[in-house]
Amino acid sequence: MLKRYQEMLKFFIAAAVVLVFGVVPPFAGLSESAMLLLGIFIGSVFLWISVGISWPSLFCLLALSLLPELSMNGLVSSSIGNPAISFLIFTFCCSYALNQTLFTRRCAIWFLSSRLAKKGPWQFLILYFFSILLLGSCMSTTVIVVLYLTINEEIFAVLGLRKGDRFAALLTMGLVITASISGAMTPIAHVFPLMALSNYQAITGETISYISYMAAGIPAALLSVAAMLLIFRFILRPDTMAIRVIDTDALKKSLRPADKKERITATVFFLVVALWVLPELLKGILPAAAWISSFGTVMPPLLGAMALCIIRVDDKPLLSLAEGVKSVPWLSLFMAASALALGSAMTNPDIGLSDFIKAQLGPLSAAVGGMAFVLLLTAITALMTNVGSNMVTVTIVSTVALPVACALEGVNAGALAVVISMMSTYAYATPPAMTTVVLGTGSGWTTNAQMARYGFLILIPCILIVALIAYPIAAQFL
Repeated sequence: MLKRYQEMLKFFIAAAVVLVFGVVPPFAGLSESAMLLLGIFIGSVFLWISVGISWPSLFCLLALSLLPELSMNGLVSSSIGNPAISFLIFTFCCSYALNQTLFTRRCAIWFLSSRLAKKGPWQFLILYFFSILLLGSCMSTTVIVVLYLTINEEIFAVLGLRKGDRFAALLTMGLVITASISGAMTPIAHVFPLMALSNYQAITGETISYISYMAAGIPAALLSVAAMLLIFRFILRPDTMAIRVIDTDALKKSLRPADKKERITATVFFLVVALWVLPELLKGILPAAAWISSFGTVMPPLLGAMALCIIRVDDKPLLSLAEGVKSVPWLSLFMAASALALGSAMTNPDIGLSDFIKAQLGPLSAAVGGMAFVLLLTAITALMTNVGSNMVTVTIVSTVALPVACALEGVNAGALAVVISMMSTYAYATPPAMTTVVLGTGSGWTTNAQMARYGFLILIPCILIVALIAYPIAAQFL
């Protein structure tokens, strides 16, 4: 009951903010519509932070319809009707089908039981975290964390570890951190990178290819995990003697052989991934590659989902569309949809708010220089996404910063969009940052204090890696 009244109070506060900004005389340099849009932005962000991403996303869309320059049909087209939303729906359906098999668990255990993993504790850890990176690059990070927490329980039982042991804390913290980083490696099946990239496309009309993104995202992720391992090795300094007796072969034997359903589902899923990546690589070689690319990013997961629904094993489809749709994180998609509409409104030339923002922030970027501006924005994004919601962070930062970057000399707006995409996904220090943190600390094998201490410590080299290495790489492609 109290929560309901609190939410109602926050709704009235947000509505009052919109009303005040809509009736007071505009600030110098702002039109009446720009002033109203500024109020909508502030009110929506207030609700996203204080209430959540459910009905506040609908509040944002409804409030945007008050702008005379925007129509409801146009808002629907730029939000729920945006291709990015369809892409995510069909991708999550394909991921759901794959997660109904043992394929992901099989891959994880295969890494952990490999010869290299058996050579020593740190070789085991390197393979452990690399397997998380590989699987998390094209699957939901939440699914990866849930899967590996189950595997961890088996490992801890074999080792006889108790809650509070440093090695158990290392494995759990490293899982949460590496899973978050893996979500920044590619835009495949990941909401947050796609939001910033979609905002960039809405602002400039230009598309950032998956190859361009991954050229920066993959090396940054590998270097970030390497930095994490060094911090664990020399600062956390866990006792790794117990891991020398782990019987990873027992985990391997617990798996039944891959059946026909698993083999076909995995094949379809990776054909979808290939249709995203290979056409970009083969454009100059095969004429058909350019033709495939012309269908956009929605076609591969749509084709994959349809194939999984049609193909039957033991008289059952590989994917029940009704069940697959239930697996879609609809609240996140509604947030993404409203964020896309908000970003489109803020860059609408008829409203003119982006021109006002450019005029205010332009002198700052000119004073500090292009690279310093990128580093500053990277640090701000990292801090925001780790003390609040990464969904809200990517919305605010990409909506405000990208229009400014497009008008600045010495700043590559496309590369900056990649940096914002990645850094907003590096969310692992506090529970509000991402649900994976809650899953990790809720397991009892690590604590909120440990996650915050080591999460923020690891964030420092990650900021430098993303700003000073990933950004220049992305700039070479964009």
